[in-house]
Amino acid sequence: MSELPKVSVIIPLYNRGQFIAQTVQSVLDQTYPNIDLIIVDDGSADNSREVLQQFADKIKLLEHPGRVNKGQSAAINLGIQSSESKYVAILDSDDLFAPEKIALQVDYLEKNQDVGLVYGNGCAIDEHGKKLYPIYEDGHQENSDPERILMDCYFLLPNNSLVRRKVLEKVGGFDEALRSAQDHDMAIRVAEVTKLAYIDKELFYYRRHGDSISVNNATLRWNNGFIILEKARRRFNYRSGVIRKRRAVLYFRLGQCLLEEKKVVFALWNFLCSGFLDPMRALKVIVGREAMSGPH
Repeated sequence: MSELPKVSVIIPLYNRGQFIAQTVQSVLDQTYPNIDLIIVDDGSADNSREVLQQFADKIKLLEHPGRVNKGQSAAINLGIQSSESKYVAILDSDDLFAPEKIALQVDYLEKNQDVGLVYGNGCAIDEHGKKLYPIYEDGHQENSDPERILMDCYFLLPNNSLVRRKVLEKVGGFDEALRSAQDHDMAIRVAEVTKLAYIDKELFYYRRHGDSISVNNATLRWNNGFIILEKARRRFNYRSGVIRKRRAVLYFRLGQCLLEEKKVVFALWNFLCSGFLDPMRALKVIVGREAMSGPH
């Protein structure tokens, strides 16, 4: 075991008593032996802490002073700062790792020293663990293009990725000012400094349920997208057309959220802004040549 590089798995936890035992067990069931499991309780007010008692001798449990809630970014940063490992994996507290997830990703990074982050395929599941759909369809490929990731955050820095610690140290921690979309912000920053790779195997399970962060924080996520886009524009030499098209996407997604909230006038304004910035894509959507998913 001592010859294998250490991996820190960090789970930011907030009110996930229903799922946290399954999440922890999926890490303990990994075929890779040299793992430190760090759970950061971000001020949970449910029974999450009681559930974790059964794992007391197998995890490192952290919290902020006063058990305050500081958000997922701060929880992940605390976990990273408290760890000592060559590689870091992050797992949301309601999702699951497949048993060979860490082993396959460590093996890949050990054999490909020019790659700083590797991610894998996975499957969405419902609250009961039933499989819903694959995260990536057949033919998905990774070409390490930061502009592609800026346009569409298609991989999950939590859950399906393994990243070298030195890469995280280079780009800095998760942005604690962002209470949503911090994963996209980090994915963009990582893509700007290192090569990425994809393993076409089912390595994780992404739980979809009514109380998930992605469902509840959609409006905040797309609003934060404008902040993330502006930071990226100032930091990296993205083409102006890419910046413009990403801004169009953000206006469109925010319009979808506002329409769900029955704020029709504001929604229409956002749709108009999106169409003005990317009229060709808007036309494709209008005539049905491009299908658009929901904002969640």
